[in-house]
Amino acid sequence: MASGSKKTDNAAEIDRLAMAFAKEPGSKVFIPLAEEYGKAGRWEEAVAVLEDGLKTYPGFITAMVALGRAYEQVNQPVKAKAILEEAIKISPDNLRAHRTLAKLYAAQGAKDAAIRSCNAILAVNSQDQEALTLRASLDHAVAKEQVPVQNQPRVECEKTEKFQSERPGAEPKASIVAEDAPAVGNDGDEYVARIRPGVTECAEPVGAARSVSPSGMNRSAVARLEQWLHLIQARRRDVCGPPHSIQNTSV
Repeated sequence: MASGSKKTDNAAEIDRLAMAFAKEPGSKVFIPLAEEYGKAGRWEEAVAVLEDGLKTYPGFITAMVALGRAYEQVNQPVKAKAILEEAIKISPDNLRAHRTLAKLYAAQGAKDAAIRSCNAILAVNSQDQEALTLRASLDHAVAKEQVPVQNQPRVECEKTEKFQSERPGAEPKASIVAEDAPAVGNDGDEYVARIRPGVTECAEPVGAARSVSPSGMNRSAVARLEQWLHLIQARRRDVCGPPHSIQNTSV
């Protein structure tokens, strides 16, 4: 019963305001008339009344903001955003304009603009629950997008020339190097994996690596170096290609 009575009262108020507006088309009675149309869900009529009223009163902020909301309700977001952005240029602190703009920006994925509108509202009323809720959801979405990539070793692999011995017909020998581990790329070219903190480089040909002949070293030292070499190759095989087979030099 109460709901039916309210609708009847609303209809009666619309009729009264419509008659008043018809008698004085140049009056500002179009504003309350448009509001009553909105309350009744008759947004198309609200749009028509507001557009006509703004022809007589261009730059009338209250009408511009009301029209922006009406445009939003009839699913015309481009028009709504245009007139509301024009309104906040004239009245930067208009909360109603920012409230509708924040929703429009958020719906369009313009998170930064939506957050700015929320902040404009909260600068005037820090306890505005609607603005607080919307900004919190926007902040969370932005934070998820800006999660830093986990620190991974930077890999720089640069193709180098194949190792060629200075002596024709001589077979290349694997070098046992304290800081360099030889490997072979997918194209058959040889590389040296140089390991540094945070960086793995494959930029030096095997032939250019510092060679240490095992002839002057005892067996245990050679074994340790070879074990280290195989470990490095196994760990870096995905970076510089398939593991390179090592020819052991007899001691």
